Order: sequence, then structure tokens, then C-alpha cells
Amino acid sequence: VMAQRTGPVNITEDYDDGDLTMLHIPQEAVGFVTGRAGNFLRAIEEEWCTLMFFCEVGSGDRRSKDYEKLAIFGGVRARRGAELKVLSAVETKVPGYFDKLKKEVLDRDRGKDESGTWGSDSMTFQDDELSYALGKQGGTRKKMERSSGAVVQYIGHVAIFSGSREVRKRAREYMKWLFDQLEGPVYVDGWEDRDDCTVVDVPCDCIGYITGARRATLGALEEEWGTLMFFMNRAEDKGRGRGSGCEKLIIFGSTRGRRGAELKIMSGVETKSPGYFTKGVREKTSYEKGFDTDRMIFKDDELSYSLGKQGTTRKKLEGASGAILEYVGHVAFIAGTLKERKRCKEFINWLLQQRRGSVTIADISQRDDATEMHIPENCKGWVTGNRGSELRRMEQETGTYMFMALDARGEERLIIFSHDPGSKTASVGRMAAERLVNEMIQEKLRDDGGGGRGRSDSRSRSRSPSRRGRRSPSRRGGGRGRSDSRSRSRRR
Repeated sequence: VMAQRTGPVNITEDYDDGDLTMLHIPQEAVGFVTGRAGNFLRAIEEEWCTLMFFCEVGSGDRRSKDYEKLAIFGGVRARRGAELKVLSAVETKVPGYFDKLKKEVLDRDRGKDESGTWGSDSMTFQDDELSYALGKQGGTRKKMERSSGAVVQYIGHVAIFSGSREVRKRAREYMKWLFDQLEGPVYVDGWEDRDDCTVVDVPCDCIGYITGARRATLGALEEEWGTLMFFMNRAEDKGRGRGSGCEKLIIFGSTRGRRGAELKIMSGVETKSPGYFTKGVREKTSYEKGFDTDRMIFKDDELSYSLGKQGTTRKKLEGASGAILEYVGHVAFIAGTLKERKRCKEFINWLLQQRRGSVTIADISQRDDATEMHIPENCKGWVTGNRGSELRRMEQETGTYMFMALDARGEERLIIFSHDPGSKTASVGRMAAERLVNEMIQEKLRDDGGGGRGRSDSRSRSRSPSRRGRRSPSRRGGGRGRSDSRSRSRRR
């Protein structure tokens, strides 16, 4: 990395410890692959966690003028993902180039993963098939990649599937079912015995709602959870029409992705057909350490409070806990590992306690998901904002859950919760939230010590434009309005 500052880097065969892929890039495609100021290469490095640069191999005079060599360092999967992305770009600039390298690329690193079955398969498309397999802005290719676990890339008209034998087989099957849907109904025989799919019964009168216009709703769910979904029908059922029964929606992907998509579908169906999934459902607590699902039943007022405006509170609790949290009717489904589920339930209980008054959390020293901050008395109202508006803003920016809580001595302090500790540079996590709070404290202290301006004047200099608008009603009401606003924000 440092040598690139002074000129070309020389790479010899000694550098290859099984973590290097060397690619020949035609001279006319080098600029295209590099991108403006190296942006294209940097984007691939970031996506696949690799190190990539153009280099000289051996002595400089052996370097051909017809091509340059691109070195890719990283793990087997990461190198293959980056390599195929580069070759896809080269093929658009130099059509037919991949044909010369195809055998070498497909044979590279064979058997060199932990399973010992690593390899690459290929499939050739016609023009009309390629656009369908690619999807809008590459959406179909991405969902194939995420749901199967294989590296999926299209180079010209050739699809490459790389990974262990198991994930390559899945990718080929998913691609086959994708194209079978163009011909007619698709049914996956033996789905009950597969470990990569979940099936949900969807009432026929809810299918349009779940699918959305031009499949927009299902497509958004696939993108969010990295899954592949379609309704299954047997060929002999074609033409019978949709009666009053159900159709089976099959979901392919990882355990977590499938569960997240399934709960979203259940929530949508429950909205259209109340009681369909929740009739007779009871609360459930699992002590399984691995991935499982717990259930909590809410009362009406608890549900709306735990959901928040446009679902913001639910998303906040889900993001901070690391669990999947979805409300199906009045039932909260909490999916994840034991630690994630326990954390999410604690967050929900603390949220509901805040409606009745102050929350007491005596000690957080044994927790690995919390940061404690003592806020100066004259800054508390400024940091929390009107009815907690500033805390909500910082929560949304950093993916955390934060509130004022009492300790064992009854003293109030701010606690920031998140499974993600963050870092000095990351924009999310507990460290990012802590930085935002410290900035607000410093701003308030500067304003208070900067020439005696009144409190309302310093408030109007808020960093958040939306905050000014919310402050004005409490200022117009004189002194009483201000104290009301303060007491509300403290309670929150």
C-alpha cells in the first residue's frame, strides 16, 4: 500500500500465500476498471473487503504493453467476488475477452475453502433472458446472490455461480425456478424436507396486498431480507382461479432472512385479515441459545406506543437490540439469539415503564450493550429536547436506544443502549451517539457562557432546523410554557 505512493509495485510469486488472484486487464479497459481517481476499484474493495492494485510482476521488462496485471488480495470468496466484478466491467469494454479466460477463471481455487468443495459453475443466457436474470438495477442478481449464499455475477451473457457445492446447487435451482415462472405455475416438490426455505399460507384475498403493484411489495421485502420469494402452484391448478382458500408463499434464504420476511408477510396478512395468524396465540419465551422466536402480547394503548409514528419506535428497538422485532396484530414476535431476544424484551419493558414515570436501572456495569453519561443539570433539557425530540433524532441517526434513567441512589443519568459499540469513525453505534450528546453539551455550555444571552435565544441557535419550529409554541406562552416543556422532557 505504501509503495504505491512512489511508483508501480513489483509483485513476485513469493507474495502468494494462497490469498492472491492475479488478473490480466487489457490496456484499453484499465482506465474503465480503475474509475475516476480510483473510485471503481475502491468501491469493489469496500464491497468485498479486498486489497486491489495494478502492479508489475517480476522484472519490469516482462510486462506486456497489451495488458496490465491487477493484484487482488483477500479470502477465497472475497477475491472471487471482486475478480468477477472486474471481469464483468472488462467485458462491457472489450466484448469477448472473457472467453479467453473462462476455463482458467472457473478452475481457479477449486476445493480451497473450508468445505473443500469450492468451485464455479456457469450458465449461458440469451439476450432476453439476460435482462430478466439481471433485473432492475441488478436487483434480481443481488437477491440470487444473497438468498443462495453463492457469489453470482454475469459476465457478458454468462452467469457464474461460485461457492461450495451446496450453495452452487441452490443458486442453479433458484435460477431455474425464476425462469420456470415465465412458463407457468411453479411448485417445489419436497419443500418440507429442505432446510433453506419457509412456506407461509397466504389467504387468497390478501395476495394482491402482499404482492403489491407489479410485485413492488414482495420485491422490497426480498431486497430488505436477502430472500427469494414466489407463490407456489401446481400445474394442474392452473385455470381454476383463486377461490376462498390460501396459496403457499415460499421463501428462500438464510434462517434470519427467511424469518424476517415471514414475519413481515404475517403482519401484512394480519392487517387485512385480523386474527388469521394470532387467533389463540399465547405468549412464549424460549431458552434456546441459538436462533428462535419469543412472543409478547400487547394491549391496545401499549401497541400504538411501542409502534411509534410510522413504526419508528419498533425500528429503533429492533436496530438497537439486534433482534428481529415485528408486530403481528397485538402480538410482538421477537426473533434472534437468546441474548438478542432478552435484550429486545428488556428494551420494550423499559419503554412501557416510561409511560408511567421514571425508569430505575440500578447498575449497568455488567452489561456490554450500554454506555452511561452524566449530563450537567443545566444541559438536560437541551440534550433531551422538547418531549424528547433531540434524543429521538440522535437515536435515529445512530441506530441506538437512549433515555434518562435513575440509578440506585435516585440520580438521573443518560443511558445509551445498542448491541453495536460503534467506533471513532462510524456514524452509527453507541460511540457515535455519545459524540452527538457531547457536542450538544459543549454547544449549550458555550452559549451559556458567551455573553449572557437568554435561554430562548441560545435555543433558537439549534443545530437541528426542525427543532426551531417545535420550540416556538413553548416560548410564546411565557415562563409557564417553558417549565411545562422542561418537565415533559424530563419525564420522557
